[in-house]
Amino acid sequence: MADFFQTKIEFLKGIGPQKAQLINKELSIFTYADLIQHFPFRYEDRSRFYNINELNENSPAVQIKGKINHYHMAGSQGAKRLVASFSDHSGEVELVWFKGIKWVEKKLIPGVEYVVFGKPTVFGSKLNMAHPEIDRAELSTTNGAALVPVYSTTENLKRNFFDSKGIGKVVHHLLTIGLPNIQENMPAFLIEKFRLVNKAFALFHIHFPKNEEFLRQARRRLKFEELFYIQLKLLSQKQVSKTKFKGHIFNTIPSVNNFYKTHLPFELTDAQKRVIKEIYADLVSGTQMNRLLQGDVGSGKTIVSFIVMLMAYDNQAQSCLMAPTEILAEQHYQNLKKHSDKLGITIDLLTGSTKQSIRKKMMERLASGELHIVVGTHALLEDKVQFKNLGICVIDEQHRFGVAQRAKLWDKNKDHPPHILVMTATPIPRTLAMTLYGDLDISVIDELPKGRKPIKTMHKFDAHRLAVFGFIRQQIEEGRQVYIVYPLIEESEKLDYKDLMDGYESIARAFPEYQISIVHGKMKSKDKEFEMQRFKKGETKIMVSTTVIEVGVDVPNASVMVIENAEKFGLSQLHQLRGRVGRGADQSYCILMTGYKLGKEAKARIGTMVRTNNGFEIAEEDLKLRGPGDMGGTQQSGILDLKVSDLAKDQAILLAARETAMEILEKDPTFSLPQHEVIKKHIEKARKDAVIWAMIS
Repeated sequence: MADFFQTKIEFLKGIGPQKAQLINKELSIFTYADLIQHFPFRYEDRSRFYNINELNENSPAVQIKGKINHYHMAGSQGAKRLVASFSDHSGEVELVWFKGIKWVEKKLIPGVEYVVFGKPTVFGSKLNMAHPEIDRAELSTTNGAALVPVYSTTENLKRNFFDSKGIGKVVHHLLTIGLPNIQENMPAFLIEKFRLVNKAFALFHIHFPKNEEFLRQARRRLKFEELFYIQLKLLSQKQVSKTKFKGHIFNTIPSVNNFYKTHLPFELTDAQKRVIKEIYADLVSGTQMNRLLQGDVGSGKTIVSFIVMLMAYDNQAQSCLMAPTEILAEQHYQNLKKHSDKLGITIDLLTGSTKQSIRKKMMERLASGELHIVVGTHALLEDKVQFKNLGICVIDEQHRFGVAQRAKLWDKNKDHPPHILVMTATPIPRTLAMTLYGDLDISVIDELPKGRKPIKTMHKFDAHRLAVFGFIRQQIEEGRQVYIVYPLIEESEKLDYKDLMDGYESIARAFPEYQISIVHGKMKSKDKEFEMQRFKKGETKIMVSTTVIEVGVDVPNASVMVIENAEKFGLSQLHQLRGRVGRGADQSYCILMTGYKLGKEAKARIGTMVRTNNGFEIAEEDLKLRGPGDMGGTQQSGILDLKVSDLAKDQAILLAARETAMEILEKDPTFSLPQHEVIKKHIEKARKDAVIWAMIS
């Protein structure tokens, strides 16, 4: 009967082909299943009627019952309004409509009882409600019975009489005919263990809850189910890759020991040592490694990746490191070359700019095994790039690369897929990492290298600009360099942001004695590169830029980051920008510039930045403020298309769902036990439909 929910919505009473086309386009709702999963985003309390004499302008939207005494048209031709006098036993209120007057007027009959819902306001000395909902009392669907769902819709749909109320009507009809077709997709033992309501009850009461408690139970059931099936999918993928894909075994590591004893330029932090042990355990396990390495900007991920590449070298395997931009690839290459030269290990750089003649020789050296490490950009993915024995792939800033691109690297070794180490400087909250990267093992470097001073972050208003300029001048005189970041490139009429060109001119006027670089997204790559290199060499003292420097140049001498209109940036972006300074031993500073008018969220973001340098704390705060959909561009297709769960608020449910999924997979990975039959059916159905069918089985 599950096929009932695959029926196209045009066959549902009250929709039809024309309206269905519009709903397909506006809300991406195509089938009964899509419609039943279009959940309300809030509820209006219609569980009680108010007396008119209880109302004032501070009252919320309320429901009243009474009669129309009389109505009339008021105002001139261009600004007509319909005004109705409405009363109950306790008093009188004016109902006013400015739009859809003719349609409303047809509904009004003096002396008949109506149910009215709206927000009371006071105009002059009279209490009124503008554009209230009005229904004949005997036809009202709520009539003081329940919490009424409010659905997201669009202006276009509202114009075609498919507002929230219209959606509610068709969903109610669908549930009425569809409840017998809703099959349970959670095993009885889990329903009992977690005291979950059944599927049909949950789906009905998330749309039309009888009361707050029924709504809470419905949400809890659907959230657990959604997160359980996502975790089951991710963990079983992880299990399959561990059992199915054999990995290179790297158990002899003389070069690593030699590097530790004689060439390591500084002592590793405890966090780095712990992460290296975790990776080494993967590399001797005989199965293919898929590990995510998280660590703040400057926490020392690159040296860890070099030590991992040494493990490959010691076992006659090659390594590659892929970065999202040429600038970043060049930077990694220079950093790694310093170490590899000391050990006699060959290393080269391959980007889109590499000349054909050099590229040809490099391909030959890679194919013969003479070249041990190659650092590059997307150029590494080309079919022509063939290795003799690729053992390790390090991918920097993972969210810039898709799964298909990672798969191409896998194909570079036909005998054993290479071990994959994915690195990111975007701290990902634990709950999000479990959901986004649940199929990867996760390592975290949560410690800064010794001797590195925490960046001091300050919030300054525009009125303090002269003092900030004085501080910048003092820092430059002490031999330091400065970043100044703006949110926009050109002025926008709608937005009064400081624009980059205007900012550049004012900085040039304030610091006529210094050379200034300018970098933004609309420049050609070679011009951007030229300006960045000038800054890196110290030829320019100030870099005026948009956020293109977020992931880019490592300039240890840059000690000040000024972020203009800081309130316009997200928290994780502010944190990434701040990470561009503090790369050397000197004290570094981040100055957040804003106007005086700040919203509640902007104040919270800036307060968090001033309070802490901890990337994970910032990421948790960012998740609470923004929700998961926008976290640092890390979204993987399909995984985060959550219907009811909220990763910022549902951590306890997610952990319970993940632990349960783990226990089931350990005990019965093929779901062959009788108590797991429901899960097996659900997963097979999901594979057939190529969709995560978390909601309708």
